Parts: sequence; C-alpha cells; structure tokens
Amino acid sequence: MLLLVFATLFGVLLNAGDALQIQCYQCEEMKQNDCSTPEYIVNCTVNVQDMCQKEVLVKPDGIHYRKSCATSGACLISSSGYQQFCTGRLNSVCISCCNTPLCNGPRRKRPTEEPTAPLLSTLELRDPEGAD
Repeated sequence: MLLLVFATLFGVLLNAGDALQIQCYQCEEMKQNDCSTPEYIVNCTVNVQDMCQKEVLVKPDGIHYRKSCATSGACLISSSGYQQFCTGRLNSVCISCCNTPLCNGPRRKRPTEEPTAPLLSTLELRDPEGAD
C-alpha cells in the first residue's frame, strides 16, 4: 500500500513538472529574418529555463535577431543591463524577456483604428442660443 501511495505521488509530481516547460523560438543572429516560424520552435529545459528571450540588434547591414530560452534571472539582468542601448538606431541592442509560450515570436499586429466618421455621427449638435 505504501508503495502504491509513493508511486501515485511520484506520478503527480512528475506530471506537475511537465507543466513548467515553456516553448520558445530559438535562433542565432539571423539577418532580416526574425526566425518566428515552426522550424525554430524548441522545448526549453524543464524547471530551469522558464522564460523566452529576444534580442534585436541594429547593424550597418540590417536588423539581426537572436532568440532563445533563458532563466528568469539571467534574462531579466541582461534586459535591464541593455536598456540604455535600446535606441532603435544603428548599433542598438534591445533585449526583452517574456514567460508565455512562443512569446518571443513576431510582434502582434495592432488593431487598425476605426475611421473617425462613425464618431462624428454620435455627436449631438446644439444651438448655442438654446433653441433646438
């Protein structure tokens, strides 16, 4: 009976560990390609690499990307250390960290703004003299 309880507890703990694995995009300095396609997806080390990291480097020959799995400590230290170099100009280095699956992929497109014409139709025009 004790063996059955131990085996069951071990199985539960083993399954709980699986939930702590994250998937990230991973590539080494890709020029003009942000490596956000399925062939660059990797499974990060369970219970160790708990974040995804993305580096964007602006070089004379264009934008380069580096993506990887990372530990939260290392990623947060490197991203905060490079904030001063994240200008978007030549020789800029921007490092970002995130902790959801494939979060170091392409930027999400912003929703397009609605045209202003519908907003104008909701305005109520009043006569300044008070006559309606």
